[in-house]
Amino acid sequence: MSLLQVENLRVELGGAPVLQDVSLRVASGQIVGVIGESGSGKSMTALAVMQLLPPGARCTGQVALKGQDMLALTERQLCRMRGRDVGIVFQEPMTALNPLQTIGQQVAETILIHEIVSRAEAMARAARTLERVELQVPPTRYPHELSGGQRQRVCIAMAIALRPELLIADEPTTALDVTTQKGVLDLLKQLVAEDGMGLLLISHDLGVVADMADQIVIMQRGQVVETGRFCDLRHSYSKALLAASDHVPDRTGAGSEAPLLQLRDVVRDYPTPRKGWLGKPGRFRAVDRVSFEIRRGENLGLVGESGCGKSTLTRAILGLEAVQEGTILLGGQPVYDGQRANRSIRRRMQMVFQDPYSSFNPRHRVGRLVSEPFHLLETAPQGVEKERVIAEALESVGLQAADRHKFIHEFSGGQRQRIALARALIIRPDLIVLDEAVSALDVQVRAQMLDLLADLGDRFGLTYLFISHDLSVVRNVTDRVVVMRAGRIVEEGKTGEVFENPKNIYTKQLLATIPRLPENA
Repeated sequence: MSLLQVENLRVELGGAPVLQDVSLRVASGQIVGVIGESGSGKSMTALAVMQLLPPGARCTGQVALKGQDMLALTERQLCRMRGRDVGIVFQEPMTALNPLQTIGQQVAETILIHEIVSRAEAMARAARTLERVELQVPPTRYPHELSGGQRQRVCIAMAIALRPELLIADEPTTALDVTTQKGVLDLLKQLVAEDGMGLLLISHDLGVVADMADQIVIMQRGQVVETGRFCDLRHSYSKALLAASDHVPDRTGAGSEAPLLQLRDVVRDYPTPRKGWLGKPGRFRAVDRVSFEIRRGENLGLVGESGCGKSTLTRAILGLEAVQEGTILLGGQPVYDGQRANRSIRRRMQMVFQDPYSSFNPRHRVGRLVSEPFHLLETAPQGVEKERVIAEALESVGLQAADRHKFIHEFSGGQRQRIALARALIIRPDLIVLDEAVSALDVQVRAQMLDLLADLGDRFGLTYLFISHDLSVVRNVTDRVVVMRAGRIVEEGKTGEVFENPKNIYTKQLLATIPRLPENA
């Protein structure tokens, strides 16, 4: 008998079906990967298994855990099973953790709820569980004091504190760099092997699932379209996902030899609480004498693991943080006028962030959001001209002019990213910085966004700086790549040459962590 058996599962919200006849099985010691684009029903399936569906949801079919029908249990009975028999790890650890409690208290909470033990014993077991997930920080730390990878390990510790027989991991590595991602995935594999638990792994990253899963479940529009191994997938939708995962956009334009952005020995320090020599304030060097350039019309990739200084360097390039030493030039003109950003230069650069929803004010309509960069112009368009420019920006990214009257919550993740791109384009910058701009998108939406970026680059002569931990995307869309570690540039060159023949040992280690699809997939 399977550990988890889902048969003909159907979920309706407001009378509309969101899952239809979903069937899958997970055995003890088995890893089953669930793949599909956004809205395919992956996360809804996980919530149905846990019976954590939204209010008003109607669920029929069969969800059996160890032969126990989950749909027939009362909420009290379900609460006894959640955390003890089945655990779940969510995509965003910061929203899953309580910012007011230490990580030790949060892991101990699971133990205290399900077992009659003293608080001291629960805290001791929590500390051992945190050690088991290889978290090298004291249990007295708070979530905000940890990195993204460390927070995800805390969430895993909470989920496995009572050694459940089934673990559900819903996009557990989406926001992590490749090195941290590999550490988390290796940990999940180890836990499956040691405890013999079943793992239901939900992801839009086909490379991750290919490397982890014994069985693959492909979902589309709330239905399972195919189940099997990667090498056996035959459905047209499955093949479309595989093709999109390695998509290379067509570009007709080519970068010139003229440099657009130049960095020369850039240094960015931050004060630290620790005192230095002779009691002087300590300093932490986040960017250490970085030098490189981006040519006009070129796509440059900036890669490195979390904490290497990419984001700090990006803020300096955009004029958001002054540098202590070195110069940053755009079109031969300094970005900084003394310690302040040069306004006329600043308007020639724009940013597209990783999470578009958090970068927009949800109370404003799209028209106002897209027109925010107008404050950088000497004379901003007004009245009918302003409406025309907003409509043109939205249409250039594949949206409708009428979308300017909507709110940001009315759009999908891919559409929000298009709106973010429209906001960046509206004042016709020379350089657009893309900070993990496609990492949270499923493979098909990501392919569409990359095609759009290539088309806009050709049409408007744009130069892109791609900052990403998704090295497969960097390989497919950039002309050159810069590898950063501990605030320094350790390798730079043409993308193909760096990926095929890396010189630096860190670059080799970074490339070795890329999840890869089987060659026969």
